[in-house]
Amino acid sequence: MDQTHASSPLAGAVHDLATEVVLALRSGDHLATVCGAAGIDEENRTGIAAARVIGADLLLPSVLYGRHPHPGDVAVLDRAVREFPPKPDAPAATAWSHWHMISTLQRMAPPPPGSAAPLAYAEPDSAWLEDAPWQAFTHQLSVLAPLAVPAAPSAVQRAAANRAVDLSRGFVRAVRRRDWLQAAGAGRWLAAIGGEPATLGLERGLDFVELMGGHDPRVTLHIRAARLMARARAR
Repeated sequence: MDQTHASSPLAGAVHDLATEVVLALRSGDHLATVCGAAGIDEENRTGIAAARVIGADLLLPSVLYGRHPHPGDVAVLDRAVREFPPKPDAPAATAWSHWHMISTLQRMAPPPPGSAAPLAYAEPDSAWLEDAPWQAFTHQLSVLAPLAVPAAPSAVQRAAANRAVDLSRGFVRAVRRRDWLQAAGAGRWLAAIGGEPATLGLERGLDFVELMGGHDPRVTLHIRAARLMARARAR
């Protein structure tokens, strides 16, 4: 683990997992194991906690390339879901992240017939997104950037599509504030849903965010995902 990039073992594990997701996105190699490359298995408690932080993006290469995920990555994500369920008073973003992890597992790696029933978790409330000021809306959507993927409809995705202009304002604000992770998350949403003003210059904006914030692999992860989705929409 590269401690120069982390102040704790958990932060280091998150850094390593995000880095491996980026490498898989660049190579398109769905057979490679993200978790195995980072030295994490389903018995590694710190690694499981890191997988909970990364969320459903652990399977993002398979989601975007339309291929089967590695069984080891599925096992780690499933363990993270079971080990770290949201508390009753958890923030809405935490509940949505948990819901998306479960729905991604069910979509990408359904259990074989006769196996134990999968976890069930109802789609959380989203009414709070409708009236949120655009600054808070952008912040919350950037936290929920793993939900910005194709073929995964949700109330959060519909809210994003209805407020593309607000997300664009938030993207510009995040860049000006040098909040590269928030800018990358907002940019990923805009690439997924479209509808941003032509004057935004999203493609060049994403290049700038990656240049300035690329030392954080989570920034690069969102930027790479945004580019892949933007290309798919342009076809």
